[in-house]
Amino acid sequence: MKKNITIFLAALIVSSAVMITVSVIPVNLQSRQNAENASQEDIHEYMRLFSDAFTIIRDNYVEEMPVKDIIYGAIDGMIGVLDDYSQFMEPKTADRVREDSEGEFGGLGIRITKEGEYIKVITPMPETPAYRKGILPGDLIVEIDGESARGISMEDAVNQLRGPEGTEVTISIKREEEEDYIKYTIVRDTIVPRKVFGRIISQDIAYIRLTDFSGNAPEVFKKTIQDKISGGAASLILDLRNNPGGLLKAAIEVSEMFLSRGDLVVYTQGRAPNQSREFHSTSRPVAPEIPMIILINKGSASGSEIVAGSLQDHGRAILVGETTFGKASVQSIITLEDSSSLRLTTAEYFTPGGNPIHGEGVTPDIEVKLTAEEKRLMAEERHELYTLSEEERVEREAEMRDPQLARAVDIMRARAIFMRGSKD
Repeated sequence: MKKNITIFLAALIVSSAVMITVSVIPVNLQSRQNAENASQEDIHEYMRLFSDAFTIIRDNYVEEMPVKDIIYGAIDGMIGVLDDYSQFMEPKTADRVREDSEGEFGGLGIRITKEGEYIKVITPMPETPAYRKGILPGDLIVEIDGESARGISMEDAVNQLRGPEGTEVTISIKREEEEDYIKYTIVRDTIVPRKVFGRIISQDIAYIRLTDFSGNAPEVFKKTIQDKISGGAASLILDLRNNPGGLLKAAIEVSEMFLSRGDLVVYTQGRAPNQSREFHSTSRPVAPEIPMIILINKGSASGSEIVAGSLQDHGRAILVGETTFGKASVQSIITLEDSSSLRLTTAEYFTPGGNPIHGEGVTPDIEVKLTAEEKRLMAEERHELYTLSEEERVEREAEMRDPQLARAVDIMRARAIFMRGSKD
C-alpha cells in the first residue's frame, strides 16, 4: 500500500530530499559537575533576591496585600517567561480544563491559544455561536467588550469570553486580508460539539469529518467508518480541517485504526528522561489498507497534527490542503499543595519520521490554499447545514463549493484510474 501511494504521488508532485546532519558532542563529566554546582549557587542567590523582594512588597506596598496574591503573582511571572502554552491555574481554572476535555462547556464555541500579545482563534467548533457568527481560524481577538485584549492572559480571556448561557459578549477581531477590525456580538450557549459527520461522495468515496479528539470521538469515528465500509465505501477522505485536537489517547486510537500493530504513531522528546516516550499502535486496525486522503488547514492542531503526520510518514494517507497550526507539545498538569496547578510544557511531539510538529506544523503533500473570503463563504454555507435534517444536510453539503475537498475527490478518482491501469 505504501509503495502504491508513493508511486502515485510521484506522478502528481515533485519532492526534494533534505539531508540532516547530526553531530555527537562528547560531554566532559567534570565540567558538567562544575556547572551543576554553579547552578545551585545561582539558585540560592536568586532565591534570596526573591525573598527580599517579597518582604519589601509585603511590608512597604501602599496597600496591604494578601500573601497568596503576591505569591500567585510571582508564579504567574515565572510562567510568563516560558512559552505561550504553559500556565499557572488556580483550582477553579484546573476544573475548567478537565471540563473542556470531557467535551461539554459553556461559552462561544472557540478553541483559542496565546500568540504574542493577543489571543488567537485555533478554530470555531461546528454548531456553536462563534461558528454561526463567522469566526474563522487565525482570527486575533483584539478587544473584549470594548476593552483592549492586548497582553491579556489565557485565563483572563477565558473568564471574559465565558459566561451564563444567553448572555452576550462583544469581541473585535483582526483578520488576515482585512484592514479594519471586525466586531461581533455573540450570545453565549452551552457547547456540546458534535464530533463526527459522515457521508458517501461520488460512488464509493467515504467522507468523514472529525471535529475534535475529546471524549468518545474515537468510538463514534470507528462506528462511522465501519458503517461506510460495510455500505460499499472503497476509499476515504478524512477531514481534519479546523480540528483543534484534544486528548492524546484519542488521537492515537484514531491513528491506529489505519496502521499495523506495532507501528510508531508519535514520540515525544523532553529534558527529563520520563518525558521522552514512544507511542505505538497496540490495537487491531479497522481499515489497514483503505486508500486515504486527509484534509488539513491551519485550524488543524495538536491531535489532528499527530494523526496527519503519522499517517503521512507511514505512507497511509495523502495530505491535501494547507500547513497545520503547529501546536503539538506535551502539557503536564502538576498539582501544587493548595490545589492550584501548573500546566507546564514538558516535551514536544515528533512524527514517526522525526519531523517536529510544534512551531512547524504538518505540511500537505498537495497544497490547496483558500483566501479569507473563500473561508468566510464556506463557513456561512456550513452554518446553514445545521438547521437542516440529516437527509437534507447530506444533499445540501454535496452542492457546497469546497475547493480543497473537490481537489481531494479528483485525486482519489485519479488514483483509482491509476491503480486499475497498473493492474492491467
